Amino acid sequence: MGMGMGMDMGVDPPVRTGTCRLPDGRALGWSEWGPPDGAPVLLCPGAATGSRLGFGTDLVDALGVRLVSADRPGLGASDPAPGRTLDDWARDVRHLAAERGLGRPALVGYSQGAPFALACAAHGLASAVAVVSGTDELASPRFADALEPEVRRLVDLAVADPEAAEALFAGFGSADVLWEVIAAGSSGTDLAVYRQPSFGTALRGALADGFARGPAGYARDTLLAMGRWPFAPADVTVPVDLWYGRQDTSPTHSPDLGAGLAALLPDARRHLVPGAGGSLLWTRAEPVLRSLLERGGAPLTRR
Repeated sequence: MGMGMGMDMGVDPPVRTGTCRLPDGRALGWSEWGPPDGAPVLLCPGAATGSRLGFGTDLVDALGVRLVSADRPGLGASDPAPGRTLDDWARDVRHLAAERGLGRPALVGYSQGAPFALACAAHGLASAVAVVSGTDELASPRFADALEPEVRRLVDLAVADPEAAEALFAGFGSADVLWEVIAAGSSGTDLAVYRQPSFGTALRGALADGFARGPAGYARDTLLAMGRWPFAPADVTVPVDLWYGRQDTSPTHSPDLGAGLAALLPDARRHLVPGAGGSLLWTRAEPVLRSLLERGGAPLTRR
């Protein structure tokens, strides 16, 4: 797929934004694209990424998709929730889905958002899941010898001393630092996407949202993603599509590009995309959405 300067990366600004009030009084921020009566698809964004960065926003009207993205606590328009867990995120999403009339939406977990999406599915909140360039359970014994040394050190710290790990993540958490980390871990395939003017502007804006209240939300997210997950993949009984680009060079996505995770999930399909990297959420948005709608039982198009 060419990366011409005029290419639409599907990152148009949201059509609707707002907050929903959770039972404990916290605000949860959300962004939406597509027809309000479309098939609901809920995005769990990547690390420190606010909800204003969508994907496939040039496709949602034609596909009949109501794309919703949510700010995790402490990011964007969502109030912080110190000490929260992946299970707590599922509770937040249950309330968001009820208030916004989403039913059991199809879920997309991108990069660090993958464990958050899978936690929701383990709690019975999803009709289907697409894990795209997803962070795997790096603390699992199956990756004992597979991680890069620096990632191994962070994962071991997250398991052994969560407070120290969270403080460490907060210490280097900022939009500029994360942009540099993303660029440093990316293949040329991905850098060509991230350096597209429209995409770069949208991503940097979403990272600025992610750190608008400081680094605590990002630090907690990273701790939860890097530690042991509170659910087993076997608990996720809905269909799951795992999407990985063969040129994905991120050391924190999945050392085996989802092979082990696919074997543990009761109903998984794994897609290894040649010529794509970690950015395939944007470069392959249409097959991701079409497959997700089909797996979740939603009609493929409205018109």
